[in-house]
Amino acid sequence: MKQALQIGFAIAALAAVAFGADNTTGTWKFDAAKSKGATGVSPIKTLMVTREDTGDMVTTSGKGEREDGSKIGFSYSAKFDGRDVAVTGAGLPYDTIALKQVNDNTVTSVNSKKGSSYKANARFVVSNGGKTATLTIKGTGADGKPFTSVSVYQKQ
Repeated sequence: MKQALQIGFAIAALAAVAFGADNTTGTWKFDAAKSKGATGVSPIKTLMVTREDTGDMVTTSGKGEREDGSKIGFSYSAKFDGRDVAVTGAGLPYDTIALKQVNDNTVTSVNSKKGSSYKANARFVVSNGGKTATLTIKGTGADGKPFTSVSVYQKQ
């Protein structure tokens, strides 16, 4: 009996490793005080982002507002295969995203705008405690100039 129990725990542990949890899913609230936006873009005032595991995809949506009063409302569903998918809605400088999952706490993406010079590499990293995430984006804006932004989110 003891050996069967040990084998059961071993199988459960292996399954947990093989099917690791995606710690990037959940609802995330933008923390404006800890974030630094890109120059030339109205700073984000409020933003709530929800990332849901939907089988072999992640569905992401966000709703908020910029300091200039313009609304942010977007969504997309993507696999972690590095292929471009459409981002629908308003308030983001890009309309396609391609995701890759590095590990349980990190997702990278390439964000671009069709017909524009906007292209950026993004890295979303969840802290080990799972309560904070940092989104770092580096790229070339629609104006052709390089930019970097760092957004901090708190898990809700």
